[in-house]
Amino acid sequence: MRKYYIDNVRWLSISLLFPYHVFMIYNNWREPFYIKGVDSLFLSNFIVLVWPWFMPLLFVLSGIGTVYSLEKRSPGGYIKERLLKLLVPLVSGILLIIPSMAFFADKYHNGYSGTYFRHYIIFFTKFTDLTGYDGGFTPGHLWFVLYLLIISLITAPLIFLKRKIPAGNMNITVLLLLFLVPLLGQFVLDISGKSLGEYLAFFLLGYYIFSKDEVVEKFEKNKHILYLMFFGCMAVILIVFNKIINLGDTVYDIIAGLYAYTGIIVLLITAKKHLNKNNKVFAYLSKSSFCIYVFHQVWIVVIAYYVFKSIDAIILQIVITLLSSVVLTYGTYEIIKRIKIARFLFGMKG
Repeated sequence: MRKYYIDNVRWLSISLLFPYHVFMIYNNWREPFYIKGVDSLFLSNFIVLVWPWFMPLLFVLSGIGTVYSLEKRSPGGYIKERLLKLLVPLVSGILLIIPSMAFFADKYHNGYSGTYFRHYIIFFTKFTDLTGYDGGFTPGHLWFVLYLLIISLITAPLIFLKRKIPAGNMNITVLLLLFLVPLLGQFVLDISGKSLGEYLAFFLLGYYIFSKDEVVEKFEKNKHILYLMFFGCMAVILIVFNKIINLGDTVYDIIAGLYAYTGIIVLLITAKKHLNKNNKVFAYLSKSSFCIYVFHQVWIVVIAYYVFKSIDAIILQIVITLLSSVVLTYGTYEIIKRIKIARFLFGMKG
């Protein structure tokens, strides 16, 4: 039986990227981003509450999805599917999409006045911090696709062995202590604040732990303590971020790790109860979610660049950038899904 709530959590999470990346323009820790507006403590609080669990959730969902992918594919078929679904869109995105974000960032931050085609050469020859905020090379938000591809390939031998972990026999205490695995994984191959070890751990937790019905049932039976832990950690993170107290980096990292882990659990069990359903709207949003991920930030950056040139009111900047990027991103999806070569380039099924 298909678990529709998994699909629905995925597209809901990807939809959250629209406000997340629009609000990043106004972050108050002065990260330059591609376009940078005034500092906003309110919008920054939203970002701080989302970032600990958001990307880990996507890797957990990918791990869960791998279980169902292998049910209908051979090992060779799985590798082929990963290359077509991830490698081809990654290369296409870096060649065709991401350079435009670096181009507008360079124009906004550095006053670059050359042509796009000249900057295209700059993009592939200027290597700095890999953010692209200075106009240099970056994989942009497609770092997720890159990491997922690497993780899928390096874990394939382990997954193909089909070794089972008796997750169903673990009690709730042991299951909760598993949050330490990705927490320790943070120290492995951390590149620009994105740890391959951490996300590999979340992927494997999705594959071996969160995909098990008996594990999810245990989480459901203990939902009250899980909600309490989640909201308790949320409160601490808000208090620390707003400089009401200072806990030190180590203690904060542990709380943030527990917040991310319990957040994933809470979102999954809540979705299972309320969103384990399918209809035409949900099916459309689920089918389009990968393409939406690929294109959403490009439109946000382009729109914000022109909005900032003509509008000073922050509320109008946000509303116009947010709504326009949603419309244009879904419009892009509608165009791409009708063109065979475009579907292939961006990992869409026929």
